[in-house]
Amino acid sequence: MRGLRFGVWLPTYAWADAGPEQARRLAASVQKCEEYGFDIWVIDHLLTASGLYGVAWLEPLSVLAYASALTTKVRLATGILVVPVRHPIVLAKEIATLCHLSNGRHVLGIGPGWYAREFEVTGSRIEERGRRTDEILEAVTLLLSRPNASYQGRYYRFEDVTIDPRPPRLPEIWVSGGSRIPDPQEHDVPFISRGVLDRIVRWGHWLSRCSGTQEWVKRDWGQIQAHARAMGTDPTTLTFGHCNFIHLVETGDHAKAVEASREPFLRVMGSHRSYTHLQECYMIGSIDRIKTRIADLVGAGLEYLVLGPVTDDPRQIDLLARHIAPEFA
Repeated sequence: MRGLRFGVWLPTYAWADAGPEQARRLAASVQKCEEYGFDIWVIDHLLTASGLYGVAWLEPLSVLAYASALTTKVRLATGILVVPVRHPIVLAKEIATLCHLSNGRHVLGIGPGWYAREFEVTGSRIEERGRRTDEILEAVTLLLSRPNASYQGRYYRFEDVTIDPRPPRLPEIWVSGGSRIPDPQEHDVPFISRGVLDRIVRWGHWLSRCSGTQEWVKRDWGQIQAHARAMGTDPTTLTFGHCNFIHLVETGDHAKAVEASREPFLRVMGSHRSYTHLQECYMIGSIDRIKTRIADLVGAGLEYLVLGPVTDDPRQIDLLARHIAPEFA
């Protein structure tokens, strides 16, 4: 097997009853990622997307700025930033600031989003998300690359804008997307769309989603490689990444691990999907079963794995470092 690189989704859950203790646990999680060399990733949801989750998340760029002050080595990534609900000039300034504060450790993971309500409350329409995503990526990379930048798109236009301080190089860009088991009245589909395929091949790094099934993830990767060849791009230049939620239980008994994971998973995911459904999508069960699932993805070409504990207990990161990462080093 190839060596697998690891990142951790910080447990930045926006609990309604969150208090000072959550901030202390978050700091401990950041410090453990630095200790073990796990890149830090943060999720983005402006609102609680009740079709898929039972909670929202803290604002991701603010959390990464906080994490940059507590770390010196690991990369700091948005995973995944819903870019169509943001304005490109403001976003470019935020990214430039984070690159500056972190000494160039920022990684820009982006996606078009899927929760219609987040688009409504920020003044756009979900039907525009793909084109807005592409325009924002074009505009932001332009603003971070040169002074006196101008851009004319369908949704965003500006003249003679300079962002300072611009980073000496653009942050690495990861594109999310892929098949998802759709919820009623939402806009995601159980296949990977042509626009997402184009975006992944253009930017070169794919972070596959965990809201489908494992077989769908592998199927999507095959389609991405085929699409790259059709576009004249060598598929071996693309990076296959995956993000998933996890809860580690130190028992060899699969059934006991599944039951022990029920409560923390349902707290984060809500009651909108069955626990059987959650087990299809997420890393639930004994450590051996989870390692088998990861090995299956590695066998399909996986190079980068982001795992998100469904509790804010920093000891979950210790368990990742003890039981999961060494197996794939």
